[in-house]
Amino acid sequence: MTFTIVFLIAFIASFGMRHWLSLRQIRHVAQHRASVPTEFASKVTLAEHQKAADYTIAKLRLGILENGVSAIILIAFTLLGGLEILNLSLLQLLGEGVSQQIALLVSIVLISGVIDLPFSWYKQFHLEEQFGFNRMTKKLFFSDMFKGIAVGGAIGIPLLWVILTLMLKAGDLWWLWAWAVLSIFSLLMQWIFPTFIAPLFNKFETLEDGPLKTQIEALLARCDFASQGLFVMDGSKRSAHGNAFFAGMGKAKRIVFFDTLIEKLSPGEVEAVLAHELGHFKCKHIRKRLIVSFALSFLMFALIGWISTQAWFYTDLGVMPNLNGYNGGLALALFMLVSPVFSFFFTPLGSLASRKHEYEADNFAAEKSSAQDLISALVKLYQDNASTLTPDPIYTAFYSSHPPAPLRIANLQRSHTSH
Repeated sequence: MTFTIVFLIAFIASFGMRHWLSLRQIRHVAQHRASVPTEFASKVTLAEHQKAADYTIAKLRLGILENGVSAIILIAFTLLGGLEILNLSLLQLLGEGVSQQIALLVSIVLISGVIDLPFSWYKQFHLEEQFGFNRMTKKLFFSDMFKGIAVGGAIGIPLLWVILTLMLKAGDLWWLWAWAVLSIFSLLMQWIFPTFIAPLFNKFETLEDGPLKTQIEALLARCDFASQGLFVMDGSKRSAHGNAFFAGMGKAKRIVFFDTLIEKLSPGEVEAVLAHELGHFKCKHIRKRLIVSFALSFLMFALIGWISTQAWFYTDLGVMPNLNGYNGGLALALFMLVSPVFSFFFTPLGSLASRKHEYEADNFAAEKSSAQDLISALVKLYQDNASTLTPDPIYTAFYSSHPPAPLRIANLQRSHTSH
């Protein structure tokens, strides 16, 4: 029973804290809705500022509802015996073994997906629609969903089979082998995703020759960056939000711009946004994040390796393990459901590291491109994406992967005057 109590305390604390942070952010954004912050007064209209406030609040309210539903589902799966019922039904149907455990994990993913579907639908066709961001058709929504399920199944099921077989046959150190398999797999995905998976969902066209391409190639030469090509992605078929990103690793690195980004920004601004992305690469942020994620997954697997052998881990969370048999999938399922309750408290550490990286990438962009262009690009992106310029400081410290707009721009202005 001890672990039941520990779990319940962490569950109530994390659920309560999520709720409290969302309410703080709603209140703070609403209080600052009436006027544009002074430093943005010349660039952002009051109507744009209010749209950003309303959009932020609408998303947070939906988030509160989602948070409530996911809390109910978690308790239903664990302490109210949902997982136990599912496991026993699948045991009767399929008997013991790896295929029954795979079916258990796949069922949980599908059940969660079905519960999440109304939220995704509402988000896309009501919330994004209401604020003028949705460009997705209902046909595309379902086509994305079924493609996602097919790709997830084609990749996920064989991977699960390998991990569950290792749990069954590789002895006490199965978790070390499983960790190695997963690490190699995630490195492979860096190469497989841009080459094979992303094109199933979007069209990628080479950036056409012209002033923009010339300017970007000059930037790449200045930064001594070899890429496998510059691509434009048809992001506009789903959303009006704009972005740019890197895909791939090593020699297969490609640079991808959303068509919406190129539409809205001047060539100088696009160059500055790309210089920021290159900053992440040149400051070794991508490598650092990979190393951190490998280290964390190592600890996670070591923990599953130990916890999966402890009877209390199952019984205290409302499940009867097979005492002298095989519980691989059951252990993974429970861990997958319960660990976010505990890992939530470490969110601010990840956010802090990410904000530090954003400042470093901004400084790199200011040096290799133009701080002024990056500032005007950021302001346009804040306007276009209706991002609030007045977030709550505690909410930001907890969740935000990027520094708040005023701080980011102040930092760029300093580097602009120092260059």
